[in-house]
Amino acid sequence: MAKSADAFRTISEAAEEVGAPQHVLRFWETKFAFVTPVKRAGGRRFYRPQDIAVLKAVKRLLHDDGLTIRGVQRLHTEQGLKKLIGAEAAALIEDGDVAISSAKSGTGRLETSKLQQVLADLEQAKARLDAVLSR
Repeated sequence: MAKSADAFRTISEAAEEVGAPQHVLRFWETKFAFVTPVKRAGGRRFYRPQDIAVLKAVKRLLHDDGLTIRGVQRLHTEQGLKKLIGAEAAALIEDGDVAISSAKSGTGRLETSKLQQVLADLEQAKARLDAVLSR
């Protein structure tokens, strides 16, 4: 029975779809912060459709376009994930988990400032509750 297009893939399924061995996918995880499969209990990796698109783009850049690992890292830093993977896969990122590039690469400044504001609001609320409870 075939999986749906939106189903998560195991590392063996992802490796087959990308055309790279499993150990290479694990290695790319260590070199590229934007390669972020979901990890379940026991460290098992599951790849979303957008993860597969990112891995295919990395393979294309490394193998077909002849970039080095540092070259792909620099391209990601300078142009972002959507430029890196191309227009055809960018729709997957927008439809799926937009935080792939911002979660680990430091491009989530807007999200960080929002989180800092929420933290400040929570600290103010805690101070008010402490004042009420200490009466």
